[in-house]
Amino acid sequence: MELKIHIPGAPYRVVIQPGLLDRLDRQLTPFAPSRIAIITNHTVWRHWGAKVTRSLRQWDPLVISIEDGEQFKRLRTVESIAERLVRGGADRGAMLVAVGGGVVGDIAGFVAATYLRGVAYVQVPTTLLAMVDSSVGGKTGVNLRAGKNLVGSFHHPRLVVVDTNVLRTLPDRELHAGLFEVIKCGIIRSPSLFDFLERRRAAILSRKPAALARVIHESLAIKARVVEKDEKEGGLRRILNFGHTAGHALEAEGGYRYFLHGEAVAWGMRVATRLAEDRSLLDAQHAGRIHSLIQAYGPLPKLPAVSAARLTKRMLADKKTRQGVLHFVLPTRIGQVRIVPGIPAQDAAQALASLKK
Repeated sequence: MELKIHIPGAPYRVVIQPGLLDRLDRQLTPFAPSRIAIITNHTVWRHWGAKVTRSLRQWDPLVISIEDGEQFKRLRTVESIAERLVRGGADRGAMLVAVGGGVVGDIAGFVAATYLRGVAYVQVPTTLLAMVDSSVGGKTGVNLRAGKNLVGSFHHPRLVVVDTNVLRTLPDRELHAGLFEVIKCGIIRSPSLFDFLERRRAAILSRKPAALARVIHESLAIKARVVEKDEKEGGLRRILNFGHTAGHALEAEGGYRYFLHGEAVAWGMRVATRLAEDRSLLDAQHAGRIHSLIQAYGPLPKLPAVSAARLTKRMLADKKTRQGVLHFVLPTRIGQVRIVPGIPAQDAAQALASLKK
């Protein structure tokens, strides 16, 4: 199974198959890298390191393993990796290979965008969330104390390799977090994907290969078509931020330790759905299906005690805020959303408080 991403000047492929880690060398040989450096984390490498290094042994890859967790997605990690690349002899013909989840992919992509003013990199996502979302689209970046992904760049991978076999070792919580991003894709663009998630919940949660392959392919196809039309988030691509305005604020309030990204987005989608209901943009039937599907793929962590003032401050610091005005992506029906500017942050905080009750 394959997708082609048609970005002007930077087209690339997404290959989706079981067992690709065993054949990773075949995927990278056409690029003729002078050096390969693998960016990963300790947990992923424990499971898959031997397989990856065996496949890439002809390059004697430099392996750089970083700490696992969103709290390590900081500029100091980028500097540490860059220093290792220099010591390892990585020149402009080198290729970085990101083997891990969204944090690893975001960091590796940002390093690739900035090291020697740009080197090639490949995404090898090992979580469902990274497979269906962060591995495609070219967004790279790291966090500041003020918020998520506030320092970054657009730098597309040369290739995305999705080996569905790695999902066998994915913890249940990580699987659910990825499925919340799949639900997002259904809400913003695909009633058929949303219906499939409703009908085939048991098969998806039991990790049936055919069911997982379908949700991965459909989610990536949705994101690919959006990114092709709006690479730099000037218009249409903003719909991919559904659930992220409140979600990013919740992640930051939890110190990037309490919520997984997909879990925070799930709460953010529920907030946006409640805001749409309150403004008569979404009828009760569609709203009910959205809330029910999100809950069906839970459980979600309970909302922590967070003041409306702190949540408001976090949302106003988000990169989606423009000239002090919040822009929310609100659903108008399943498969369709609208960008609505000017919603007071206090309204979002109140919606969250009502959901908590």
